[in-house]
Amino acid sequence: MSTKKTPSVSKLLLVTMTIASFALFATGCGSKQTAQTPQATPVKAMQVITKDTPVIQEFVGEVIAKQEIELKAQVSGQLVAKMVDGGATVHQGQPLFKIDTRAYQTNLLNAQANLANAIAALSDTRLDVERYKMLIAQEAISRQQLDQILTKEKQNIAAVQANEALVRKAQDDIADTTVVSPINGRIDIKDLSIGNYAQAGTTVLANISSLDPVHVKFSMSETNYLQYVSQMGSNATNASGYSLPLNLTLSDGSTYPFQGQVVQVDKGLSGTTGTLTVKAEFPNPQNMLVPGMFARVVVVGQIKTGALLVPQRAIQEILGKSFITVVGEGEKAEVRAVKLGTKSGGFQIVEEGLNASDRVVVEGLTKIKQGSPVQVTMMQPDEITAPAAK
Repeated sequence: MSTKKTPSVSKLLLVTMTIASFALFATGCGSKQTAQTPQATPVKAMQVITKDTPVIQEFVGEVIAKQEIELKAQVSGQLVAKMVDGGATVHQGQPLFKIDTRAYQTNLLNAQANLANAIAALSDTRLDVERYKMLIAQEAISRQQLDQILTKEKQNIAAVQANEALVRKAQDDIADTTVVSPINGRIDIKDLSIGNYAQAGTTVLANISSLDPVHVKFSMSETNYLQYVSQMGSNATNASGYSLPLNLTLSDGSTYPFQGQVVQVDKGLSGTTGTLTVKAEFPNPQNMLVPGMFARVVVVGQIKTGALLVPQRAIQEILGKSFITVVGEGEKAEVRAVKLGTKSGGFQIVEEGLNASDRVVVEGLTKIKQGSPVQVTMMQPDEITAPAAK
């Protein structure tokens, strides 16, 4: 029996294989076409908030002492006593150090002896003056002799006055051997020990920093300064001319319980940084603030009517510029450059680039780009707690 296939069977096999190949090709093309269709990326967005908002500015500040005293010896000598330990709180007039008084006691005794001699000499001269006046009335002596004794009296008066000054100086030197604190404050821990020699006007015995009130020093840009002055308006009340109350946010995020006020403003902008140095004064009755601490100075100004607010976490900073991604037409991501205003809690005022009707993307920013389709889940303002994305 012959196994040779008929022409009709061969044609049938060829047609079957062609159909199968076309089906596979069509399936592959369909898969490729499906892969090219972008899927909507899930993101979370929030409606722009329109709200009357106080204009707030924040600056990084450093706590410094209102008074910083280098305590120097007024007289030279060896330290023989130390009444306080380093780091102690001291009060104005409180004795801190004692310098050896023996040499100054000797100087005082010498000055007192010289003064006594000068007083005795003056007393003798005045007796001579009275006698010479009687003799001149009797024409027993010449006028020249009387003038000479009067001149000697003046010289002895001057000698008494000079020796009185030396006595006072010796007494002051003895008083200065007890070194007292000139202010209320805290003494540093780098104080001298007993046995060291103090040189008058040169040796620093200790440094004392005042504690209450304290100053907080910070810098603001030209733009910030103009905004501050604009917010202040005509409400200047203190000697420096600046009246807006200031708040402090400490490094642990807590708010300092006392408000402060600007008391000093530098004469002009720094030529190197372009900023203006400002000092604010804060009460410090609990000694919570110490020099060297850092805190954020918060300036609360006037109310901005109808301000547009977005979460800080919705803001992206790229090469010094600010961008916000909104849900645009067709539920697609639209990246916009914006001009930012001041912060308000976890939100920030947007001056330009947004409308009140916009929805801003808050989460999922790293997964989308310009024109990407998005699947939006809306968030409420009370769900916003994280800081701005940078």
